[in-house]
Amino acid sequence: MNYQKRLELKNKLRNRERLFAAWVSYSETSITETFSNADFDFIAIDMEHSTISFEQAKHIIAASQGNGIPCLPRPVSHSNDVFKPLLDSGSDGFLISTVDTSEHVRNIINILKYPPTGKRTYGLNRAQDYGFGSEQYFKKWNETSSIIIQVESKESVKNINDLLGFDEVDGVMIGPYDLSGSLGVSGQTDHHLVIEASKKVINACKKYGKSCGTQIADVTDSKVNETFDLGYNFAILSSDLFILWKWTENINKIIKSKR
Repeated sequence: MNYQKRLELKNKLRNRERLFAAWVSYSETSITETFSNADFDFIAIDMEHSTISFEQAKHIIAASQGNGIPCLPRPVSHSNDVFKPLLDSGSDGFLISTVDTSEHVRNIINILKYPPTGKRTYGLNRAQDYGFGSEQYFKKWNETSSIIIQVESKESVKNINDLLGFDEVDGVMIGPYDLSGSLGVSGQTDHHLVIEASKKVINACKKYGKSCGTQIADVTDSKVNETFDLGYNFAILSSDLFILWKWTENINKIIKSKR
């Protein structure tokens, strides 16, 4: 990925521009290539709730970047053993789940960023164009890579000012389902407790100049408008899994009605 594309995404996040993205949960790169025909600002790989491997993620990253769209994996954990292969595969940053404390953020920065900002070790792989682009990559990575943290618990909402106090954090994604569970209203993403907690995070992001987004599972024009009216400035529009689920659900209704 050209570092200018990576920087463009980071600047959009910092400027709180209106952004759109998509999830991929299936490893088939044709899905990513198809999604790349839409005007997305980035494509996220859900590796937290899928069986996508490091090798498969590398090909998804390449497919996305090959069409000029930055790619942000969501790793299954905060471990260096998980982050490092994805970094060396060429990811443009990360969307990171279950970030609850400032210690979590500090650990993430240490793994993702090169010294003196972090403690990432130097090596050569696809990210550095197998050595041919290493000088530029090492020089530009810290200032162009994006970190989006997920706020998914009442603890992370309580600590939101501490989480956003790190300059390296570019944005927040609210996970409404996990947040509803943490607040004791599991699955009720429209519950007033979830909305109130979300608004606290949205307002904090405005204060700190960070982007704030969420996922829209069942995308409609009115739902997108509602999301932005709440104060979000980016939306992840469904996923390959959700699209196929809803399509199959609708097709099944048609089949049953014709039996």
